[in-house]
Amino acid sequence: MSTTEHDSPLTLVQTPTAPIRVLLLDDQPDNLLLRSTILRKYGYVTETASTIEEAERMLDEIDIAVLDYHLGAGKFGTEVANALRARRPQVPIIILSATLERRFGGVEDMHLLKGYSSIDDLVTALRSFEAKRRGRPVVVDARDFFYSRINMAMGDDVALEILDGEGTWQYVNETCARVLEKPREWFPGRNMFEEMPELAADWADILRTVAETRETYIDRTFRGVLNLPTKGERWVWNVLAFPITLHTRETGVVLTARALDRKPLV
Repeated sequence: MSTTEHDSPLTLVQTPTAPIRVLLLDDQPDNLLLRSTILRKYGYVTETASTIEEAERMLDEIDIAVLDYHLGAGKFGTEVANALRARRPQVPIIILSATLERRFGGVEDMHLLKGYSSIDDLVTALRSFEAKRRGRPVVVDARDFFYSRINMAMGDDVALEILDGEGTWQYVNETCARVLEKPREWFPGRNMFEEMPELAADWADILRTVAETRETYIDRTFRGVLNLPTKGERWVWNVLAFPITLHTRETGVVLTARALDRKPLV
């Protein structure tokens, strides 16, 4: 949220549709390049700084700050956070750190742990702050924060789906979305068996049983569990389904699939 003494609390620096300007502070050029590239893909304008001095020169021009904690040489991103909070208290601040320090819980609005917080977490945080800045209610979908940890543990070569016991998607990872040829945001709230009715005969009872009995299901030979591929290949999947307590506190199912083999259709 970016305001000046001449702005109302909900007025933007330019217009309500102005792009969000994100300050990225990190002493590692590779990290700056990666985060900047990804955030630009999501429509954000990024301003990058590798030192406290560079960052402080930009404080009047940005809408959200994403600050690395450890900057080397005894320097810390919290110095910029304190300066920004004193100068422009409405601007949201996110601190990134490789370790959870006792001193966190200061002026920052959010702390994300590098290595455990995914880029999805950062984008979700930015979108929630963006909504607040534009004067809309802040609604943070807890699913991305809650389930991205499972995705990171499983690895990018696994298609991951999280569903309730009736087959309603709560979360899918990028790998699954690519396999199913849909954007990730298409899935939450839709029911697998309504969208892919051919799967109901085999999978409706499996998901319901896993959720109700909290048993684990393993199938190393099932073909077509994800309804794909059909483009000239037969895929053999290693499928694992296990129970999880959902963000709603109900019991759901984590369904993972890794391709073991691909064979041309005869």
